[in-house]
Amino acid sequence: MLRFLALLCIFIVSLHALNDKEVLKRANGFMKTSNKSNKFRAYNDYKNLYLRALMNGDKKLKLSALKGIVNSGEKLHIDISQYSDELFSLNPKSVYKTPNSNKNLKVKSTYKLKSIRWKEDRIVMSFDKKLRNNQINYFTLYDSKTKQYKYIFDIHASMLTRSQKLRKDGIDRIKLAQFNPSTLRLVIQNSYKLKISFKKDTKSLIVHIKNVKKSTYIAPTPHGITPKSVDRNKIIVIDAGHGGKDPGAVGYKKYREKIVVLQIAQELKRMLKSRGYKVYMTRDSDKFIKLRNRTRFANRKHADLFISIHANAVGKKIAKQVHGIECYFLDKSRSSRAKKVTASENRANLSDMGFYGKDTLLSTLNSHNIVAANKLAIDLQRGALGSLKKSFKNVKDAGVRQGPFWVLVGAQMPAVLVEVGFITNPAEAKRLVNRKYQKAMALGLANGVERYFRNN
Repeated sequence: MLRFLALLCIFIVSLHALNDKEVLKRANGFMKTSNKSNKFRAYNDYKNLYLRALMNGDKKLKLSALKGIVNSGEKLHIDISQYSDELFSLNPKSVYKTPNSNKNLKVKSTYKLKSIRWKEDRIVMSFDKKLRNNQINYFTLYDSKTKQYKYIFDIHASMLTRSQKLRKDGIDRIKLAQFNPSTLRLVIQNSYKLKISFKKDTKSLIVHIKNVKKSTYIAPTPHGITPKSVDRNKIIVIDAGHGGKDPGAVGYKKYREKIVVLQIAQELKRMLKSRGYKVYMTRDSDKFIKLRNRTRFANRKHADLFISIHANAVGKKIAKQVHGIECYFLDKSRSSRAKKVTASENRANLSDMGFYGKDTLLSTLNSHNIVAANKLAIDLQRGALGSLKKSFKNVKDAGVRQGPFWVLVGAQMPAVLVEVGFITNPAEAKRLVNRKYQKAMALGLANGVERYFRNN
């Protein structure tokens, strides 16, 4: 106990070793130089300040950090659309600069995007007015570390409030986002060179994409295994919830949560290992492990991700009505739904609750990973739903939520708790013990991990 408190004190002191004003001053100083490495240092400083501001509820610091992220991100050609949107929502009068322009823009563009669609090998973007030549800025980037080519279009226009991801067989990623209030950004990203050309056609921008190879995707084997890749040097810890003397939820026909989640966790481990990841499990048999020892194990393994797998439950009166898949990341509970689920999952070890203390400790311990964990939860949820809906009907998306789960406390990496279904719902319980369903769930989660690492 004393050792833990000592480590906690060291952690908290390290967070505040540098005064926020000093870090902001340092970042602003980096931005005044022409050195690209310094601009990356500034970008990282601003990101750290943003997370501190979230943790401490400091609105002033949050605004300064967002301005810094947007400014440095634009200069480094980093996709900061989500931060730009948040900044604009906090301060609509913020001044932005478009790439290749020295004129400050204080208002949104009067040009509006009406639609975007595929037409054979072309992306057609239709606007409400005739486009001018100087409205479109096109440039390319190449990242030698990731070996990724980026083809970027900045268009002086607006309309989108949220980013869109387009799909095209053979192209890794296509994203359209509101880069700032006056600029739409289309990014085409790929692992090999593409031939890109474009033209204006009155009110449309037409982007031709050539040299697209047929998809290199290899369909999973009957066991849901994707061939191993040599370029996935990541460590993942999978936590099968409950175990041993703690059965977890006992549902329809006395199905036990601890058995179902272990089977899914083992499938997920097998699939991730087959793709080249290094994978550990907090338990690989029916044994009891204290909640705090689960993330402690992940920290010792220097894991990049921590995924805890559980099954949901409700009372008999509503068991037939309630079903669905949920993903949670650590934060203070913000809904009655989250409170009910956390109450169920946290009851396994009451001594851990006394050990960890108050709600403030929850956010302090893990707030630096909240943003990353939120992204991971979204990718896991999306992956699971996409895989299951191919073979099963009435798969419900119960959403991505926040909750104070003790099993996630103390994780030094993005940590997510997946509720794979309601073991109390007769139809969903039958699926949860079905090997085909378990493999489809594991495959979806593995795909979610892939998507997370690809996008982050």
